[in-house]
Amino acid sequence: MPTLPHYPFSQHRLDNGLRVVISEDHLAPVVAVNVWYDVGSRHETPGRTGFAHLFEHLMFQGSKNVGRSDHFGLISEAGGTLNGTTWCDRTNYYETVPANHLETALWLEADRMGGLLDALDQDNLDNQRDVVKNEKRQTRDNQPYGRWLELLHELGYPPGHPYHHSTIGSMADLDAASLEDARSFYSTWYAPDNAVLSVVGDVETASTLHAIERYFGGIPAKGSFPTTPPSDVPPRIGQEIRRHVPDRVPLPRTFIGYRCPPFGSPGFDAVEVMSTVLGGGRGSRIYKSLVLDRPLLQPPDGNVLSPWPFVGGAALLVADLPAREGVDVAELEEAYHEVAASVVDGVSEAELERARALITSDWLHHLATVDGRADTFSQFTTLFGDPGLVNDMLPRVLAVTEDDVRAAAADVLREDNRVVLVFEPSDEPDEVAA
Repeated sequence: MPTLPHYPFSQHRLDNGLRVVISEDHLAPVVAVNVWYDVGSRHETPGRTGFAHLFEHLMFQGSKNVGRSDHFGLISEAGGTLNGTTWCDRTNYYETVPANHLETALWLEADRMGGLLDALDQDNLDNQRDVVKNEKRQTRDNQPYGRWLELLHELGYPPGHPYHHSTIGSMADLDAASLEDARSFYSTWYAPDNAVLSVVGDVETASTLHAIERYFGGIPAKGSFPTTPPSDVPPRIGQEIRRHVPDRVPLPRTFIGYRCPPFGSPGFDAVEVMSTVLGGGRGSRIYKSLVLDRPLLQPPDGNVLSPWPFVGGAALLVADLPAREGVDVAELEEAYHEVAASVVDGVSEAELERARALITSDWLHHLATVDGRADTFSQFTTLFGDPGLVNDMLPRVLAVTEDDVRAAAADVLREDNRVVLVFEPSDEPDEVAA
């Protein structure tokens, strides 16, 4: 195993429950501030889907002491960058700024953690609800193949499971949301004892912790949070679920989703290595077989297979198979299944070494930046209570053996454990769900 870098950090907890991770890196005079809230679409309830993603937008619309456009303006004027994202298992917000503007970023995050309700009015709600609906039109409804993600959620998990719906949620639910519903969601989940704050960069730990205490220490803890909807689900789907999707698309394209062990488990580690052997880059089995030897698959920009890192019950491994022009989509799918099944018979040491090298490169590239490291500290602290996984996770994945890979392929890449979505060109596409 190669010698890997070790990223130092210290972990703290304020009296109000806010978990804090600080990691000094004095290579350049920049600092990343990253906040994860332990709420995502998995925490939503029927009739209230899409709220986690809606709040990602509302959190940039001002707070007690910050005007509607001031969060973006103040960070931009400081020479920094910022954004937020929503996922099934969390919502996060982050800024990367020159190190001398650390307290600006801390103040902005603290003001909206403790004071968003002062600015959350009907105008803000209506405005951002329209923004989310327009985002859905642009990225899903009016995009070629745009329904694939929602369909994999819907068909890969049973009704009532918290992953049955995607983060974009139901537009009907958002249309029905009142201002009181929105304020209640924020009051329920946005609190220091449901958050992790990571600070990585050119800082001094003691003074940074003092500043965090000053800005965040006065925000009251909530004390308790609703129980997350049950996420237990059988490890396999139990059958092949096949959906033909006529759509206004230029070429046929097949998406295949498999249930697999949840993120953070040894089983997920094995799936990550297995999927890299099978579909990771130009040296993978799929690329050699279906792009070079038999020109059936369009050359992919990235990996053909990607495991989604869900922590609740079961994750998904997703294959993306765009057919070349003139190729029979059924022939491509049959050839793909043949290649996938071959992994059960074994993989070579050269294939394992190549997969380990790719995974190592991707991992270290992500951690090379202060913002990537801050996000990863927040991720592992939120999901597993262990920021030390920043140093421990990659060695764990690199320890996956050939037997582990074969077992993962046999357990996951099964006919009774897959959702198959076949998009084909049509002038009369399926009606898009609300």
